[in-house]
Amino acid sequence: MGSIDRQDSTPQLLNRLRMRQIALILAIDDQRTLRAAAGQLGLTQPAATKMLHELEDALGQRLFDRVGRGLKLNTAGERVTGHFRSIRGSMEALNRELGELRLGDAGKFSVGSIMAASPGRLCDALLDLKAQFPMLAMEIAVDTSDRLLAQLRDGVLEVVIGRMVTAAGIDCTFTAIEDERIVVVVGNDHPLARKRRVEFEALLDYPWILQPQGSPMRDVIEREFRDHHAALPKGLMETGSILTTINLIQRSDLVAVIPESVAERDARHGVLQILPYTFRQKLETYGSLVPRERPLSKPAAHFLELLHAERKAG
Repeated sequence: MGSIDRQDSTPQLLNRLRMRQIALILAIDDQRTLRAAAGQLGLTQPAATKMLHELEDALGQRLFDRVGRGLKLNTAGERVTGHFRSIRGSMEALNRELGELRLGDAGKFSVGSIMAASPGRLCDALLDLKAQFPMLAMEIAVDTSDRLLAQLRDGVLEVVIGRMVTAAGIDCTFTAIEDERIVVVVGNDHPLARKRRVEFEALLDYPWILQPQGSPMRDVIEREFRDHHAALPKGLMETGSILTTINLIQRSDLVAVIPESVAERDARHGVLQILPYTFRQKLETYGSLVPRERPLSKPAAHFLELLHAERKAG
């Protein structure tokens, strides 16, 4: 089947698409083969093949290239799959809200945040929201921006406080909050803990613990290493958990990088030491992220008002 020389209007395209076709593409993306996707949806392989051809005809584009006996998403297929993931996320959010209405409860609000926003801004907004909606159930996820945006795309989270990650495959509205500085931290008994000045080369004498690859903070740290013409240390430890990071540096000679807002609080309580080293690289401003085409629940809309009103007041 070749591509079709036509372009439907959006209403025409909506009339031609079926939810079962969307489910098939997402199943192929999950299972990697048409046979496995058909089995997941309870279809025969011929029925799944026919459905795929009908979808490609409706879109006027091939979505897969044949590689041996398997299928591989082409450029059009990757774009279509990304949009279909967003549709699945919207349906997840809708299903959750309808379930809450059936139960007659106050609903549930799910938010994700990077650690930098957690100590003050996030907690203040959540407590104010709780005062407005005492019976509202809340779920708070703290992780790196890339992982949070994947959950936002899939409808698990309704709002994320973090940075836009292009690879997340979701179209978001971003509202800036503030800049975030990062600092190098060690345990109180670390050999560098009492130094008045620390050069980058001195940090290379010790093992490191960093955020996983793909997170904005990890990208900044890797650029810092490249600026100093240095390779990342071998035997690197990786975790997105700030609590785990702090627990590990307290009991070892590990070197870590965490948000300054978190580090200053813990340093005041004698939990760790901030080293006198200044990064050449800076993190991008973080802010609130919401899917552009997905309607917000009432609690989510109130949360965003509280979050950004607090910024203006401060």
